[in-house]
Amino acid sequence: MIEKLYQFTVTDDKKIERIIDEEAVAINHMVLPQGDRLPPHAANSHVYMIVARGTISLQLDDQEEHHYPAGSIINIPFRTFMNAVNTHEETVELFVVKAPGPKSMPAL
Repeated sequence: MIEKLYQFTVTDDKKIERIIDEEAVAINHMVLPQGDRLPPHAANSHVYMIVARGTISLQLDDQEEHHYPAGSIINIPFRTFMNAVNTHEETVELFVVKAPGPKSMPAL
């Protein structure tokens, strides 16, 4: 088999899972029911947040909170402080792509 298969959990329950963690790229899968959030943190690489379902509320650095619906891809620069939460009724599902992977980036 030439290809390598990766899988992620299909659920409506809260889930944060690392799918790929390599030097070239890291990919995380997250499911956040209403009211759940990611721990506030600084981006440890160049981040692309892909919203597959629901709407994510995202506050970056000192700017006001913005809301991104399914179908959005948000680019978050390296070292940007982020606070992501699901403030909406529908469950949020997203994929976070970090390129290069954090293993290749300087320490925060």
